[in-house]
Amino acid sequence: MNTARQSIQQYINAKDGNRPHLLDQAFTPTAILDMVVRTGAITFPGHVEGRTAIGDVLVSRFGQTFENVYTFCLAAPPPVDTEAFQCKWLVAMSDKSSGEARVGCGLYDWQFDPQSRLAEGLTITIEHMKTLPATDLPKIMAWASRLDYPWCLPEAAVDNVPVLHELQEVVLYMANAEQ
Repeated sequence: MNTARQSIQQYINAKDGNRPHLLDQAFTPTAILDMVVRTGAITFPGHVEGRTAIGDVLVSRFGQTFENVYTFCLAAPPPVDTEAFQCKWLVAMSDKSSGEARVGCGLYDWQFDPQSRLAEGLTITIEHMKTLPATDLPKIMAWASRLDYPWCLPEAAVDNVPVLHELQEVVLYMANAEQ
């Protein structure tokens, strides 16, 4: 039997590695994705229905634009039998065409099918998405590649973040455990 933790990890493996087939191990066929985007730096549709459509939006199209993707859940993994799980997330990546670094953060709100433990609902809130010059990419990738993946405690991410003015809002969001 699948667990919520495995479903989340397979979603991250699918998205970060541009492997849409892995979503079969993450989402139910009729899963629903809702996106709340609170920044103008990136766009996504607000509502997507079905695993195939979710794969198109979060994996295939995403993978056409971004590479070197590291997505982290800023929490301990959920209990095996959980039906709902909420955690902050962090992403570091690069834009394929410009080479610019991107660092973003927000909130995952997962709902799992009690039988299969596959995700039947996911709301992704994007609070911040920062674009940094390509010259900062080596610092960003060195930092991201040293963090525990994909489950990383917020303090570990904050303690080692490169000192760059553009990342201040991301650091504040990660550091505030109450948000």
